[in-house]
Amino acid sequence: MVLVLATAGLFVYLRLKDNLNESVDAGLEARAAAMAASGEAAAGAAEESDEGFAQVLSRSGRVVDGVGEVSGPVLTKAELATVAAGARLVLEREVPGIEDTARIVAGPATGLDVFAVGQSLEDRDETLSGVIASFAVGGPVAVLLASLVGYLLAASGLRPVEAMRRRAGEISLAEDRERLPLPAARDEVRRLGETLNEMLDRLGRSFERERRFVADASHELRTPVAVIRAELDAALRAGGHDPQVREALVAALEECDHLAQLAEDLLIVARAAEGELPVRREPIEVRPLLEGVRARFGDRAREHGREVRVDGGDGLRIEADDLRLRQALGNLVDNALRHGAGDVVLRARRSGQDGGVELEVSDQGVGFDPEFADRAFERFARGDEARTRGGTGLGLAIVRAIAEA
Repeated sequence: MVLVLATAGLFVYLRLKDNLNESVDAGLEARAAAMAASGEAAAGAAEESDEGFAQVLSRSGRVVDGVGEVSGPVLTKAELATVAAGARLVLEREVPGIEDTARIVAGPATGLDVFAVGQSLEDRDETLSGVIASFAVGGPVAVLLASLVGYLLAASGLRPVEAMRRRAGEISLAEDRERLPLPAARDEVRRLGETLNEMLDRLGRSFERERRFVADASHELRTPVAVIRAELDAALRAGGHDPQVREALVAALEECDHLAQLAEDLLIVARAAEGELPVRREPIEVRPLLEGVRARFGDRAREHGREVRVDGGDGLRIEADDLRLRQALGNLVDNALRHGAGDVVLRARRSGQDGGVELEVSDQGVGFDPEFADRAFERFARGDEARTRGGTGLGLAIVRAIAEA
């Protein structure tokens, strides 16, 4: 806008200056023609004596005749010689006795004399100064108003984009089926919003297919894995096996436990992704809960020369989901047996003044790497050591999902 106004101001200034110069030149030419014909200064007199002048000069530079408030000749000897040779001059210069710059027209008069008529440019310069002042004052105001109007128009035009941006920051494929708001105007912004909504619909359908697949796969895995585990457990308890066979049965039983846990974890992941992880609260005795988890992992721990022990919990009762707690505690014990060391302790104690109960699973291992601790409960997060020992990186994520539910 500043550039446009500056260009427009320069154009107006130059055009106005040319028009005013043409007007002054027309008056001077008329007066010059009268003087050239008569050879008398009075013929070229201006309407205002203090603004114009006329002189008849000899070729030596002496003022033969003159009107106006000019003192002395207005042409130099070199200019007199040029005019005397038949040339015609148009000059602008300061002239003593005339306010501001004067515009002079000189030429040969009748006989051997030279004439010069002039006009003060004070009125022209005042008009041009007024135009400059108007642009100097009006220009910033115009820029300010144009900037304000432009800002309001841009803000109005981009308001739908901002609404789409805010909505996009809230959308979750797992929990939200709402889409980006569309402006009423059928313009490029609306078409962009429609395209993004179509993309979100495609992503939502893909997410839904994957979620259903995970849930269906986990359901299908649970029954055969349970049967295999029961058969392996019966074979192991029957005894009478060679050491190598027994070792193979123990390894197969552990992997079966891992597969069963994975199926449970996948089902929980699918349900948690829907935001509807079911939790059924009921009164639970804490000690039997911990004893049940210990019994589940006791054989596996003893095969590796370790123990799962229960500490505390007598007389404690809580309102919680028994199945979910067993899953969470089972994942923690499994994690301790995989990556920890020493005995695994299941502990329960009262916490704080609100009557809460804290459940803890601990072992004598080194614990998380400090760099890994911040993301240990994210899905599929595994430390470098855990990658060499198997696992899916879902166990602790399931624990967090159950605790939050």
